[in-house]
Amino acid sequence: MTAATHSATVDLSALPPYALALKERIAYLPNAQVERVLRAFQIGAQAHAGQERKSGEPYITHPVAVAGILAELGLDAETIIAAILHDTLEDTELSRESIAGEFGEVVAELVDGVTKLDKMRFGSRQEADAESFRKMLLAMARDIRVILIKLADRLHNMRTLGAKDAPSRRRIARETLEIFAPIAQRLGMNKFKAELQDLGFRALYPDRYRVISERIRAAIGNRREAMGKIEAALSARLSADHLPAHVVGRIKSPWSIYSKMRGDHKSFAQLMDVYGFRVVVDSAMSCYMALGVVHALYKPVDRRFKDFIAIPKANGYQSLHTVLLGPFGAPIEVQIRTAEMDSVAERGVAAHWAYKTDSGPANSAQARAREWLSSLVDSSASTVSSSEFIENVKIDLFPDEVYLFTPRGDILSLPRNATALDFAYAVHTDVGDHAVAARVDKKLLPLRAKLESGQLVEIITAPSAVPNPAWLEVVVTGKARTAIRQYLKHLQHEDAVDFGHRMLDRALDAQGSSLDGIPPAVLDRFLETSKLKRLEELLSDIALGNRMPDVVASQLLASRGKKAGKPHASAHAHEKIRITGAERGVLSFANCCHPLPGDDIIGYLSSGKGIVVHREECPNVVELRKSPERCVAIEWDRDVQGDYRAELRIEVINRPGVLATVAAAIAAADSNIENVEYVERDSAAATLLFAMEVKSRKHLADVIRRVRRTGVVSGAYRYPL
Repeated sequence: MTAATHSATVDLSALPPYALALKERIAYLPNAQVERVLRAFQIGAQAHAGQERKSGEPYITHPVAVAGILAELGLDAETIIAAILHDTLEDTELSRESIAGEFGEVVAELVDGVTKLDKMRFGSRQEADAESFRKMLLAMARDIRVILIKLADRLHNMRTLGAKDAPSRRRIARETLEIFAPIAQRLGMNKFKAELQDLGFRALYPDRYRVISERIRAAIGNRREAMGKIEAALSARLSADHLPAHVVGRIKSPWSIYSKMRGDHKSFAQLMDVYGFRVVVDSAMSCYMALGVVHALYKPVDRRFKDFIAIPKANGYQSLHTVLLGPFGAPIEVQIRTAEMDSVAERGVAAHWAYKTDSGPANSAQARAREWLSSLVDSSASTVSSSEFIENVKIDLFPDEVYLFTPRGDILSLPRNATALDFAYAVHTDVGDHAVAARVDKKLLPLRAKLESGQLVEIITAPSAVPNPAWLEVVVTGKARTAIRQYLKHLQHEDAVDFGHRMLDRALDAQGSSLDGIPPAVLDRFLETSKLKRLEELLSDIALGNRMPDVVASQLLASRGKKAGKPHASAHAHEKIRITGAERGVLSFANCCHPLPGDDIIGYLSSGKGIVVHREECPNVVELRKSPERCVAIEWDRDVQGDYRAELRIEVINRPGVLATVAAAIAAADSNIENVEYVERDSAAATLLFAMEVKSRKHLADVIRRVRRTGVVSGAYRYPL
């Protein structure tokens, strides 16, 4: 394309009505930029010539509609142009080079970014699709306009979903509700989020949508007069106090009603029995003055006031929220904000768009979005698995937050149900890794304690403290989960290498050789054939049950040119591998028999899980021995530490206080009770099953002796026997 075509003025008479409508929408742009946008339309129309949508319309109407949605947000020319061309790289002959030559590298980069997103299919569990999602979020981090184009694209697709077949409608609607609407919310774009949710709800559950919509319309009709009276009273009172304000009634959306009915277990009547109003004033100070005015008009409901102006939400949202007791006996929810805050609440990162790569962002939503995106980049760098990365991102897309204070007065926002351990990792990974307890509002609490908004949290650390697998059950944030998994993987790898070394040495010794006896060249060739980079990977694979030590030993000896000898009775071959129980990355303990230090044990290699430890007398061992190549000869080391799960079946006389008596006896033996359940129960006797933590077989015997001495027990024995 020549410079002449680039500078030529577009002939308006040749443009179809929808292109002229777009021209009207971008009137806020300088004339030269409008010309560029119209030039993009010409190139896009030419590229998509002959292509049609499912509805039968020319395909170019879709990208023009997407550009129109973005123009309503007042976005820059580059974004509008990229929206018009967003499907050209994927569906037409137009090349990236020609886009860059005509419109510049920024537009080409945006089109390329959106094209990569279009290749994705969300909702699949395949690692390839997960990797595509990761790429999308990283593209967002480089230039947030990529996701704005994608959200507008999805919004127009949802508006025109009727042309698709039923399975496609359901799939696209589910993607929209699970991924795109939460991302719009995380970016503060509530207007987009609300429409995406309602369109998704209508497509996924058409009958539920219809019923709820009809009931909302009926409810509004019945209460229109009441809402008018409250609105007039609020406006009059604000005006009397010389506070210029715009008051408007708010109606809950069908999706919002449906979600709350399902999530909060509330009836339709309970949710609709609330009047909602928004008060828009001219300044932040006026917000607080307006709050005083509405509280003077109607009495506020205790503990229902939230100040999101002083403490904005994670997506930059600011507003005062209060609940009043109205004149008709129903609560009145009031949001008070400035026009600026209202714009940011509706449009989020797209509000007052002033995109500058070098300088700071234009509004608080953009600042917070970039913080979130940069944290995703960090999480992506430290997460190997894309599926795991998606899991962490989905956690971060939770809409509800709690706001917490550090001892220095800094504010941290975390998802609802976050624990003190989440807070520790939010402060710093090192603080999380060494956390032992928390001081919440000066009260000592365990790390698993759930936090509530407004609490002052201080984390107590110890140099010797380290993460353990149980922590993954405690945390809810992606950052904490990633950090804990990373530590455990490192620990698991070290343990697995050591354990695999011992297992392979034993297998080679049984065949008259040793690992030191395998020439380095033979070992390197074997690793290359097995597509392994280092010996450590082979040893780790053996310990995790992905390769059998006897098979690897035979293959190594065959590679050396020596036939594997018959297993011979060397002293070393008959030695059992000793375990301390600390190899938790490699070992797991069978739930069918709960082995304890002091028990005779056997290991079974389970693919991907490593060695599962069973008691020798476990009924399942007979079946396991049918695969001798997977059985590992192990025994407890002399020095074993840690707590192990045991179960105790106790038969008691059924009378008041018996449970407390038995529990006290178990506690007195320094055992921690994890769970209690009644197995059998009648008026005279009962059988209880206690799950507890003990240090060894000897410790369990001590617990049983103490329980039997209580005088309320007719029988106590280890379960299973």
